[in-house]
Amino acid sequence: MVNSNSYRAGSGAALRPPRRSRYAATMPGRPPRATSRRRRAAAPRRRVRLELDARRAQLLAIGRAIFSERAYDDVSVDELARAAGISKGLLYHYFPTKRDLYVAGLRATAAELIDRTGAIDRTQPPIDRVRAGLDAFLDHVSAHAPGFIALMRGGVGSDPEIAEIIADTRAQLIERMLRDAGATPLGAVAHRPIFRIALRSWIGAVEAASIDWLATRDCPRTDLRELLVALLIATLTAAGAPATSWR
Repeated sequence: MVNSNSYRAGSGAALRPPRRSRYAATMPGRPPRATSRRRRAAAPRRRVRLELDARRAQLLAIGRAIFSERAYDDVSVDELARAAGISKGLLYHYFPTKRDLYVAGLRATAAELIDRTGAIDRTQPPIDRVRAGLDAFLDHVSAHAPGFIALMRGGVGSDPEIAEIIADTRAQLIERMLRDAGATPLGAVAHRPIFRIALRSWIGAVEAASIDWLATRDCPRTDLRELLVALLIATLTAAGAPATSWR
């Protein structure tokens, strides 16, 4: 027997299914159709963005590796594209010029240098911190020797933007050394302008000595490091640092 409530009164027609609530689409676990469509559309965009970022990072890594082994002028766009396995046109999509790729790589290399020379144990006596920082610096420039020598000897290093990156890297190194000195006996003189000038001159000596050593490798690296340590002590002593500052 059919239940009489299944029919409209006087019509004999079966009741229509109840209408779906207009709020059902927003109930937990059931996103609105439009939102679902937007999410499906957004997912490919995010994936494309990630793919673009990953490709750019890959090209940057390849460029850094090549420029660390060869001087800027000795590297062609054809070689960069070939190493990446892509066309020149696609390379230009990510980096409009060879210089753009070089500058981006140089910024990354400079940031890496700042990080590596800063990752030392600051509970050590000042003299041991200097040795650890020099070891990190020499490790870094050794890994990029041909590119570092070519950059510091001129050529592309005269480009204003590249020169600015080099100057900013030096300034960050000096600023960190001044901050560190403030927590040691050197703090008594670290605020003097002559102390900053002394540090800047020492950084220049480190760069010059490193270039010579990388080009010739005619003395043990530890000898070079100890020479630079002794040079720093002599330079800062001349600038007024107490003789006991390094203990």
